[in-house]
Amino acid sequence: MNRKRDIAVIGASLGGTQALCRIAASLPASFPGAILVVLHTAADSPPLTVHIVSRHTPLRVTYGRNGDEIRSGCIYVAPADHHLVVPSPGMLGLDRGPRVRYSRPAVDKLFESAAIVYGSRVVGVVLTGGGRDGTDGIRRIKEKGGLGIVQHPSEALNSQMPMGALDGGHADLCVSLDEVGPVLIELAKGTDVHATGLLSSTDYRRTLDTNLCWSETRVATDT
Repeated sequence: MNRKRDIAVIGASLGGTQALCRIAASLPASFPGAILVVLHTAADSPPLTVHIVSRHTPLRVTYGRNGDEIRSGCIYVAPADHHLVVPSPGMLGLDRGPRVRYSRPAVDKLFESAAIVYGSRVVGVVLTGGGRDGTDGIRRIKEKGGLGIVQHPSEALNSQMPMGALDGGHADLCVSLDEVGPVLIELAKGTDVHATGLLSSTDYRRTLDTNLCWSETRVATDT
């Protein structure tokens, strides 16, 4: 029997709000999982993300608060200047601990805490953004039996975060933004990841390396 992977944790930076809107728009009101989100924001950023994303989805979108119960069909967004974490099963937490990879909220903090509490139920998703926040978090999710998904770097507004997660070698799938939502639906229902027919991160790296070698060979030939 396939296990349900119904706790999705998503991390992004530059371009993340638009990316989250597209993912949220593809999810039905009956989505059988919970989504926890970290978007890199400045400490003094106005709280607009929830309002923006809510216009694109039937799911309930809210900023995470200390002690909030984690419910299916909800999207929880980290508020500015607070790490969003999962301290225990079914519960959200906030803390203002040190920045991680220069960020608060940090993707790694959310991913690692969710992995510890929920193990194989967790799906980590790294989207567009600068830096390498999320790379360690994906590794931790994999260590605990969860799955890692990375947005295709070629379509990311900033490819550093997706490439960092891929270079770490712990992602399972490398997909387009429009494929993220449908994959999350299937995984939350218990569909095996290998049944999705999507490009594995290993295949993506192999393709990237092949293209790089071809380009280097062409440059050498042309010169």
